[in-house]
Amino acid sequence: MTPTLVVMLVLYSVMLASGQILFKMAAESAREEGGSFFIALLFEPKFIIAVALYGLLTLLWTWILSQVPLSRAYPFVALAFVVTPVLGSLLLGERLSGTVMLGTGLVLAGLMVVVYAE
Repeated sequence: MTPTLVVMLVLYSVMLASGQILFKMAAESAREEGGSFFIALLFEPKFIIAVALYGLLTLLWTWILSQVPLSRAYPFVALAFVVTPVLGSLLLGERLSGTVMLGTGLVLAGLMVVVYAE
């Protein structure tokens, strides 16, 4: 796998995690609105941005799959399981427990096995 493709896969995972942070922020805003949660969510800018981001990520993922076998690309999605808790901690003030840190370390170790396999 070329370095450019690895960078694209990492970027994809980071943007997936960013979308999750936007969804969480949108959910909190919609909950605070009162009234219908789903109606408030539809008009929440962070929700709209997250949905648009996921649409663009679908296009990027399809391009990536035209370049890389699915069995080699998909493990990079697991990187989002590492980035999301870190962003949640930094941007939302969520606590990172020891078990979360251990689990993310194991995910990273597994990803390294996939990246350096062949």
